[in-house]
Amino acid sequence: MKEHSFVSGIIAIFAGILMPIKSLYMKQPQHVLGLTCPPITHNVRIGLIGLGNRGRATLERYQVLKDAEITALCDLRRQNLDEAQHCLVRHGKNKAVTYTGEQGWRDICRDPAVDLIYICTDWLTHTPMATYAMEQGKHVALEVPAAMTVDECWKLVDTAERTRRHCIMLENCCYDTFALAALSMAQQGMFGEITHCEGAYIHDLRDKYNADENNGGYHKGWMRKYSLLHGGNPYPTHGLGPVCQLLDIHRGDRLDYLVSLSSGSASGRHEHGDHINNTLLRTVKGKSILIQYDVTTPRPYSRMQTICGTRGFAQKYPRRCFMFDGQEAVQGDAVEPLLERFKHPFIATLGEEGLRLGVSNLMNYMMDRRLIHCLKEGLPTDMDVYDAAEWSCITELSEQSALQGSVPVKIPDFTRGRWQELDGFRFA
Repeated sequence: MKEHSFVSGIIAIFAGILMPIKSLYMKQPQHVLGLTCPPITHNVRIGLIGLGNRGRATLERYQVLKDAEITALCDLRRQNLDEAQHCLVRHGKNKAVTYTGEQGWRDICRDPAVDLIYICTDWLTHTPMATYAMEQGKHVALEVPAAMTVDECWKLVDTAERTRRHCIMLENCCYDTFALAALSMAQQGMFGEITHCEGAYIHDLRDKYNADENNGGYHKGWMRKYSLLHGGNPYPTHGLGPVCQLLDIHRGDRLDYLVSLSSGSASGRHEHGDHINNTLLRTVKGKSILIQYDVTTPRPYSRMQTICGTRGFAQKYPRRCFMFDGQEAVQGDAVEPLLERFKHPFIATLGEEGLRLGVSNLMNYMMDRRLIHCLKEGLPTDMDVYDAAEWSCITELSEQSALQGSVPVKIPDFTRGRWQELDGFRFA
C-alpha cells in the first residue's frame, strides 16, 4: 500500500507539472467578440475584388461615401476593370491599381496600399479570399453568404481569431428601416418576449438565373450551377440576419438545431435547380425561426420580417402591420407614424444623410457608412465573424437535413461557449 501511495504521489506531482504545460498548448484561441482594432486615421483604402453585378453597384455606391476610397480593383475580365476605372474618373477620383488573372485576388490582398478587402465574387470563392486577406493583415468585408460549408465557417472564425482582423459579412437587410424600427421596439419591450420570427429571400431572379453574363446573367452561370448540385437554402442571411439581432444570437442566446424541407425530388434537389426551401430553427432558449428561400417562381418579392411576441406582432411583407395588446392592428399607411415614433438613430442620422445625397438604397448606404465609421473610430463592427459563420452555416446544414428526410441537425457554437458573454445586441 505504501509503495502504491508513493507511486501515486509521484504521478500526481508530474501531472501537476504537466497540466499547465498541456493547457498552455491547448488553450482556446482568444475570441473576437467586441473586437476593436487601432483606428484608421486616413481614408479607408479599399481593394475591391469582383466587378460583376454586385461589384459594379458597390463601386458606384462608394463614390458618394466620405472617408473611404477605392485604391485597388481586381477582376478576371479586363472589360470590367476598364469600366470600373471609367467610373472612378467620371466621379473625379483617381484611377485605382488593377489586378487580374487567376492569382490577381492574391496580389490585391498583398497590396500595402489597401486597408480593407471588399469581396463581391461568386459564393464559392468568398471564404478562400477572406481568409487569405486576413492573413495578409487586411480587414475583410464580404458579400452574403460568407461561406458555403460549416468547415468554411470555422476557417473564417479561426482566421479572424488568429489574425485579430475584422471579418464582416455585408448583410444590408440588417439596416432596413422597418427592421431597425422593429429592433428599437423590441429593445424597449414593445413585443414582450419574442417567441417566434420569420424571414425569407423570395425574389424572382429567373431572368438573371437563366441568362448568360452578356445579357445580365451571372458570370459563367455560377448561381445556377450551384443550385443544380445542391438543395437546402443557399442564401439564408437576408431573412436570418435581422432576426438574429432581434433575438440576441451569440449575445445571450444561440442557434441550437434546425430541420429543413426542400421541394423537388426525394433527394431535395430539383433537376432544374429551382427548388423552394423551408428551414425551421430553434435557439437554446426555445425561440423558433422560420426561413424560406425561393428565387425561381413568379412570386412577389418578400423577406417576411415577421415578429411574434407575448405582447405584440409585426410583419413587413406582404403588407406592413403591427399589433399590440389591447390595440387595433396598425396597417398600411397608418404604420408611418409608428415607425416615426420608434425611428432608430441610424435612420434619423445616416438615413437622412443618404436621402440628401440622393442614394438609391438606404440600407446599403447605412451599412457602408457604419462599416467605414467603425474602422475609422476603432470600434467593434456591427456584424462580426461569428455572425458571418452562424448565419452562413445554415446553407450546408439545411441541405443536410433536407437530404436526410428533414431530420434535426445541430448547429455549431462558433463562439466556443462564449455566447453569453455579451449582454444583448447593441450597435457600438
